[in-house]
Amino acid sequence: MSGMEVLEEPTENGIDEDDDVAMMEANPLDQAEIKKEEGNTFYKQKKYKDALECYNQAINLCPTCAAYYGNRAATFIMLNRYKDALADAQQAVNMDPNFVKGYIREGKCHMALGNALAASKSFNHALELEADNSVVLAEVNSLKSLQDHDAKVELNFGKGDYRTAIFNLDRCLDISPACTRYKVLKAEAFTYLSRFQEAQEIANDILTREGMNADAIYVRGLCLYYQDNTEKAFQHFQQVLRLAPDHSKARDALRRAKQLTTQKEAGNGAFRGGKFQDAYDLYTQALQIDPHNRSTNSKLYNNRATVSAKLNRLDQAIEDCNQAIKLDETYVKAYLRRAKCYMDTEQYEEAVRDYEKVIKLQKSQENKQLLHEAKVALKQSKRKDYYKILGVTRSASDDEIKKAYKKRALIHHPDRHSHATVEVQKEEEKKFKELGEAYSVLSDDKKRARYDNGQDLDDSCGGFSDIDPNQIFQAFFGGGMGPGGMHSFSFGGPQSGAGPSGFPGGFSFHFG
Repeated sequence: MSGMEVLEEPTENGIDEDDDVAMMEANPLDQAEIKKEEGNTFYKQKKYKDALECYNQAINLCPTCAAYYGNRAATFIMLNRYKDALADAQQAVNMDPNFVKGYIREGKCHMALGNALAASKSFNHALELEADNSVVLAEVNSLKSLQDHDAKVELNFGKGDYRTAIFNLDRCLDISPACTRYKVLKAEAFTYLSRFQEAQEIANDILTREGMNADAIYVRGLCLYYQDNTEKAFQHFQQVLRLAPDHSKARDALRRAKQLTTQKEAGNGAFRGGKFQDAYDLYTQALQIDPHNRSTNSKLYNNRATVSAKLNRLDQAIEDCNQAIKLDETYVKAYLRRAKCYMDTEQYEEAVRDYEKVIKLQKSQENKQLLHEAKVALKQSKRKDYYKILGVTRSASDDEIKKAYKKRALIHHPDRHSHATVEVQKEEEKKFKELGEAYSVLSDDKKRARYDNGQDLDDSCGGFSDIDPNQIFQAFFGGGMGPGGMHSFSFGGPQSGAGPSGFPGGFSFHFG
């Protein structure tokens, strides 16, 4: 919209400077002209409130002059009182159908209020009277720009591109600063982007200016709904429908809110009842109801991750935690759930990273302990896994550890692979040594406790420098025939050279 306009200049009143002043004061029309002239002076000085008072007095003195209404309309425009300006402009063109500036001001007001169709009609009236009027042509260009951005707003809302929609809405508001519809749409776009404070500020401003505006109340309800404050959201949507029973957006939002709440509670009930697959399916269905509800959907993803963990679908649980955190980067429960899944899948570095994030968000002794345990597990994972080498669980008993060692030692003893390739012999020899090392640690309560706690097994604890895998093997099997006469072991005493296997303290190992 263009800036300050040129107002109608005072008309000739036929009174000479030497005429009697009392005569002027006695003539209301003359007095009206004087007030209009005073108003024009204030207007040019940008003292719009003073100008408005003068035009009010001029109209009171002469309520049938179209120019006075036209000038007051121009003043109302400068004061951003577009509805008042529109009423005066319409009054002016009703009084004078050939009043070009009246049509221009009428069109400007329609455009400022966002009524493009009405603005177009007003400008067309002006062009019929003055086809080459440069002011009208400039306003028509502004109107075309408004219509172009308005179409893009609708397009970008349809695509869910709310950032670009806000850009287009700002361009619309540059031209239509008093358009409530554009303000509401901008607030709604902010809501979909989780910029709730900005959305609420716009809605509150509209309510302050206009009172019970149904669209503004709807936006406030939408903010509450998307922040998981469903009870207050319900109240707002119901209030909107009392004010405007045909408000389709409020009706749809209320329906989605109720449906989402019902579905989520059904999933929670199934989970509490141990019906994990049913809970998983119900949470999945709930996630389809409203993709815009980031807060509730984040909780639903975390709930589904909990169910997946119960069903031992740890990869799926991790992915759902990823989605929950993507929607809410401060969601501590989702970080804790994902960290637990990482621990269970031996992804210790990722677990440590998540627990460190949790500590930043929610420092507590319990969370510090979880981080410590993850760091211990990470340290252990970088060492040899003696439980894995023996093929036992971390809770294995002494007897289970002994049995596991016996079984694997027979499999990997180097003499059993004496005819294999050099590469195989070296690999089996390495495994045999690791078995002895693992058994040496896990069969010793003190060493095992230090190992389980992630502590270093230094020389004060026996270390590994004195471990002889042959001695451990010999302690288990001794010499003589094996069961069923299938194997015979002959262990010699200390010898100067290495035995057939290349180990010190030679022995022979014969398989039948």
